[in-house]
Amino acid sequence: MKDYGAASDEKLLKYLDRVFKPEDPVLKTIRERSLKAGLPEIQVGSMDALHLEVLTRAVGARKAVEVGTLGGYSGTAIARGLGEGGRLHTFELDQKHADLARESFRKAGVLSRVTIHVGPALERLPKCESEGPYDLVFIDADKETYPAYLAWAARHLRVGGVVLGDNAFAFGEIAEGKGDGPSAMRRFNQELAQGGRFRATMLPTGEGLAMGVKVR
Repeated sequence: MKDYGAASDEKLLKYLDRVFKPEDPVLKTIRERSLKAGLPEIQVGSMDALHLEVLTRAVGARKAVEVGTLGGYSGTAIARGLGEGGRLHTFELDQKHADLARESFRKAGVLSRVTIHVGPALERLPKCESEGPYDLVFIDADKETYPAYLAWAARHLRVGGVVLGDNAFAFGEIAEGKGDGPSAMRRFNQELAQGGRFRATMLPTGEGLAMGVKVR
């Protein structure tokens, strides 16, 4: 029997791009500039960026935190969802990446809504705690620290606020049950789903987008 899986997936992707138009010229430019500047090709996909904007709007978020700025692709999507008067605190380890992201935010017309913090996120996150509680936290940085970022989100999100964790499938290794590679992501998923602070689900994107609503 002929396998149509790959062809069907490709057709579906083309359909989604045509109908939902997830990547407009601004986001396309951000992605291309990031690649040209030598940043790793690890920003969220175009449909995932659309998910971020739509979820930000759905929760009515005005205050958000992003861990992992990179070139500003996902941050632009979140900032768009916040709207005028919203504030995104985004955290980036690398100064070069932060500088590129600042230009991305400027070109996207959302720089006035964004504060970029440079350095290790766990050290810098306390600087924005006084502005909480937050409506949305998006985690997309060093995978080993996901459980610590989730703990921070649990403390600083409002009840009804949303936490999102990208790459929650651990690049396909989450269910393998061997090796130590995805152990931190397994702890993150386990705590999010069964820790009692969140009502959680997994959006089965290509990378896996974990989502939890804070319930207590």
